[in-house]
Amino acid sequence: MQKSLLLGVEAIAQGAIDAGMSGVYAYPGTPSTEITEYIQHSKLAAERKIHSEWSANEKTAMETALGMSYAGKRSMVCMKHVGLNVAADCFMNAAITGSNGGMLVTIADDPSMHSSQNEQDSRVYAKFAMIPILEPSNQQEAYEMTRFGFELSEACEIPVLMRITTRLAHSRAGITRATEVTPQNHMKLPEDKVQFVLLPGIARKRYKMLLSNQEKFELASEESSFNTYTDAADKSMGVIACGLGYNYLMENYPNGDCPYPVVKISQYPIPRKMIQKITSECDKVLVLEDGYPVVEEMLKGFLENDKVIGRLDGTLSRDGELNPDMVGAALGFEVVEGMPVPEMVAARPPALCVGCHHHDVYKALNEVIAEYGEGRVFSDIGCYTLGALPPYRAINAVVDMGASITMAKGAADAGLIPSVAMIGDSTFTHSGMTGLLDAINENSPITVIISDNESISMTGGQKSSAKGKLEDICAGLGVHPDHIHVYTSLPKKHDDVKDIIRKELDYQGVSVIIPRRICVQKNVRDQKIKKALKKAAAKA
Repeated sequence: MQKSLLLGVEAIAQGAIDAGMSGVYAYPGTPSTEITEYIQHSKLAAERKIHSEWSANEKTAMETALGMSYAGKRSMVCMKHVGLNVAADCFMNAAITGSNGGMLVTIADDPSMHSSQNEQDSRVYAKFAMIPILEPSNQQEAYEMTRFGFELSEACEIPVLMRITTRLAHSRAGITRATEVTPQNHMKLPEDKVQFVLLPGIARKRYKMLLSNQEKFELASEESSFNTYTDAADKSMGVIACGLGYNYLMENYPNGDCPYPVVKISQYPIPRKMIQKITSECDKVLVLEDGYPVVEEMLKGFLENDKVIGRLDGTLSRDGELNPDMVGAALGFEVVEGMPVPEMVAARPPALCVGCHHHDVYKALNEVIAEYGEGRVFSDIGCYTLGALPPYRAINAVVDMGASITMAKGAADAGLIPSVAMIGDSTFTHSGMTGLLDAINENSPITVIISDNESISMTGGQKSSAKGKLEDICAGLGVHPDHIHVYTSLPKKHDDVKDIIRKELDYQGVSVIIPRRICVQKNVRDQKIKKALKKAAAKA
């Protein structure tokens, strides 16, 4: 047995490699990014020729993974929770097409919004789609569940959702790997030649099949080794612990001697027999789940309201992450709080890196916008989002990937002219291009600034799909060449840049400004790599 010290996301990546996966498809998004990065840097993955290039966005990643499954091979698609919104069209329909080769949809949720716009719980999506869910309680389970997930997918002929949260994703533990690596599947097309053809007549039959398979999914959950019932003498309370919530529960009982009956849920649909047993025998039932009160709401639907306690009644906080202290307080333990933070300690909000070219863009933009009136700059998801904070306070909206261009267009349609969209190079190719096409089709009076740092910098400097293509894409979509401006973003060009921005704000049509300079952090990393390669070559 091989032992490795891995993050939760790395355990999933290694589990997928060892399970005979042929391809991983993803768009970077914290806390899911390192799954794909681990596979990209794995010698074993390279030897096995596992596909691991980044996709343009989560929708394309989901569709490509489904295409690999169609061809009979095992595939995984990875994203953070808000990425599933982008991929939802294919995700929901994939539940009806089913899978051919095993397909794992790995979603990393972010309770407490450490680096996200919301706290959504991906179990809701899977329940909506009526597909099985796996939710590991620790890193070892994450490894084992990944391997099992492909088997479950092929046995049930359905994509399986693997749901993790930030703490599991980014905490490290020793993992015992399997002794043997599963060989990759041979290519094999679906036996049903119209399985993936969702014309209404076919889709209706496939949907009935999905409904009839629910009993199979429930049986798999009831018999799963990942779901357990641990009995105990004290029936004044029972505990239902979901995924990482089980880990937090056990941290309050280091010897594993919880005095109450415990149902651990790590595979869904919920194990009905275990739930019926604990709810019938215990006076109260505490539900521990990191995210939405998904299981709690299910139970409240058919039990006395005061019997089930958790996030809905205030026993646990309705928002944010779980942690061992919160669970301890819900169990009646005295929680010792640390010393308060002294008033003299000032908060340190995130800020743009020193030397980042976004500084130069915002300085010029703020000075020009002041001539037209505030409240007209729509931004997007990326490093440049920090322009909302001091010292710039330069942007007025940040909603979702690609929304800067479409919101600027909508505001212009409402009469807010000029309107400005601030977007990054990677976000533009992720989901900004279609919004720009809408604006071009109506010749909307908006100015789009694509602040190009030549990488997906916010998530670690991954390769951007936009690199070297931005001006050609904009021209190809229909922006007039006279209103596409590309320049190297430097402080010495400040006045020239202001003139460009002012000129395009006055233009009654679509214009695109592309300030370009490599991310300072990526540049440092690239130089170190070049130096190391040069040194290695000299030794050779």
